[in-house]
Amino acid sequence: MTSPAVSEPARPRRGSLDWWVRSKDGRLAIAQFPNPAIFVWLAAVGLGQLDLSEPDDRTLGGIRHGALLVWGLDELVRGSSPFRRVLGAGVLAFQLWSLWT
Repeated sequence: MTSPAVSEPARPRRGSLDWWVRSKDGRLAIAQFPNPAIFVWLAAVGLGQLDLSEPDDRTLGGIRHGALLVWGLDELVRGSSPFRRVLGAGVLAFQLWSLWT
């Protein structure tokens, strides 16, 4: 007796909403557990709420920008869904633009 064939779930049609927000394995991939770059950014934002000297505030600003640059590049390259890759590209572009303005 042969075992029944295991069928893979149908891939969402390219350009559909499901295609934009689902990973290759079919899981919803809009919001995910934060990666280390987002934890660094959150810590820098939290520390920025303290009454800091001007040099310390500038340093934290650099850390915040750097963490979002790393996060955006990571999502652009390794994002689990097209939505995540576009989001990463947008954050990366905004951070690069904000460095030159």
